[in-house]
Amino acid sequence: MEIYVVQQGDSIYSIAEKYGVSVEKIIQDNELQYPYDLVIGQAMVIAFPKQSHIVQDGDTLQSIADFYHVTLMQLLRNNPNLSERKFLYPGESLIISYNTSRSITTNGFAYPFIRRETLIKTLPNLTYLSVFNYTVTEKGEMVTYYDDTTIIKTIKDYLVIPLLVLTTLTPQGVPDIKTAYDILLNEEYQDNAINQFISIMHSKGYLGINLFLDFLNENNQSLYHNLIQRISNRLQQENFKFFITINYDVRKEDGTIVIEQVNYSNFSSYVDGMIFLKFVWGTNDNPPAPVSNISYLRALTEYVISQVSPDKVIVGKPILGYDWRLPFIPNESYATSLTINSVLILANDAGAIIEFDEESQTPYFYYYEFGFTYPAQHVVWFIDARSIEVLNRLIIDYLLNGSGVWNIMIYNQQLWTITNSTFDIVKLI
Repeated sequence: MEIYVVQQGDSIYSIAEKYGVSVEKIIQDNELQYPYDLVIGQAMVIAFPKQSHIVQDGDTLQSIADFYHVTLMQLLRNNPNLSERKFLYPGESLIISYNTSRSITTNGFAYPFIRRETLIKTLPNLTYLSVFNYTVTEKGEMVTYYDDTTIIKTIKDYLVIPLLVLTTLTPQGVPDIKTAYDILLNEEYQDNAINQFISIMHSKGYLGINLFLDFLNENNQSLYHNLIQRISNRLQQENFKFFITINYDVRKEDGTIVIEQVNYSNFSSYVDGMIFLKFVWGTNDNPPAPVSNISYLRALTEYVISQVSPDKVIVGKPILGYDWRLPFIPNESYATSLTINSVLILANDAGAIIEFDEESQTPYFYYYEFGFTYPAQHVVWFIDARSIEVLNRLIIDYLLNGSGVWNIMIYNQQLWTITNSTFDIVKLI
């Protein structure tokens, strides 16, 4: 697999000729919206299969899988165009395998109202799916928002483990620090919440939980440790999986990277995995900055694995972009979120040139919004193939467990093309 950055004068045809691959494959592997009108600075994935198969009369997915001794899930993730197809066409080429380096787990995040087409296209790529549908409120009471019966059944049909997300955040990401501390400080409230979510898991068919640690810091870590220990004791009795997702705090002060001093070894023996992920939502009131920063993540990873076995550590991948109007005004300005496809459409429509920040390994661009008044400048920071590849390199370099994708509500082909040409995805059921 290679990543090519579009230069002035490039076309989809010249790139295909350069790498000796078909135009159709580049379009499919990158899910290009404007394949014949590329943006300067746009990152393109060029994937080279290890083994392919030309469909013959009478072939079925199962017969092809049996012939090559691979699973149906492997065929579906390497050929996402088959997700809603009932038939194979003689003469078409299917990808059997890539030159993968190792196996990892993947954990996606989604709401129950995810489009079915997106869900079934994504599930072959996942080990776990964390379903965001419940909020813990006052006194440990659980509030649900949507019917999750159908999504749980579909998840299991694709051999993915459904995890119930446990948090005090609303579905819009609004924090409730008072409720969080009320529960952390009151074991009666904790027992109430634990009894309720275990009952929900049994009735709905969840196979584990993913606890969001929204406010974890150096000062309150003992409170979280007590809660995690109590939850773990109950889940072990029920034989359920237990993950925690940590909204980590890493920042730069006076040119030095500062990491919140949390002792993660206190948590590791109680959980199956720790997902380190900055929570990102529809709006962002922080100043313009990279969506992800590999220098921060590398420093955090080294800190965490000095305390915890790498096979418990999962790197979060936020698959989105943010658009800020400039100048940024504290307490007034905010950014709106964009899908990666929307980012590229915006860059194309604005005639922007995509630039790349080497420290964070993320792309950005500027454009002007023209209205009835003076033009307003915007800056857009987002994630592209280069950002995803460098996060995968982190997993490889430090022998980490895998990745957690925030979120899978909008399908992103580049993410899965890169992932599947680099790793084998573990299925545990």
